[in-house]
Amino acid sequence: MTDRKPVVLAPHRGRGYEMGRISALFKADGAETGSRYSISEWWLEANTTGPGAHVHEEGDDVFFVLEGTMSFLVGDAWQEATAGSFVLVPAGMRHDFENRSNARAGLLNFSIPGGFEPHMPSIVDWFRENPPGDARPPEV
Repeated sequence: MTDRKPVVLAPHRGRGYEMGRISALFKADGAETGSRYSISEWWLEANTTGPGAHVHEEGDDVFFVLEGTMSFLVGDAWQEATAGSFVLVPAGMRHDFENRSNARAGLLNFSIPGGFEPHMPSIVDWFRENPPGDARPPEV
């Protein structure tokens, strides 16, 4: 038997974090999941850079594109991912995401293990000091 409670949220509900042209909406983390994983939506306005290339040494990042087209850096290669696409980034692998399209785009993110949300206040502060820039497709 668990002491955890079920979570049922209406669309657009959760704990929100605004970062200029990026927003995050956490659906479950910490107490809701027993710190096993976190689930959040990330929305980027048109032509918006993401968090920058980074690595999570101890956790996998799983992405599912909800709407639009997102560009993902996985390792050393950028890849386009349209709505319905799935991306698994294993722990220790360099990655990033951005919206290079002319329309708003969103993704569902699972961070495994959980406990990601407590970092959000410092991430919001970082974006306040480093606002997301314009993302454009690389010239060929």
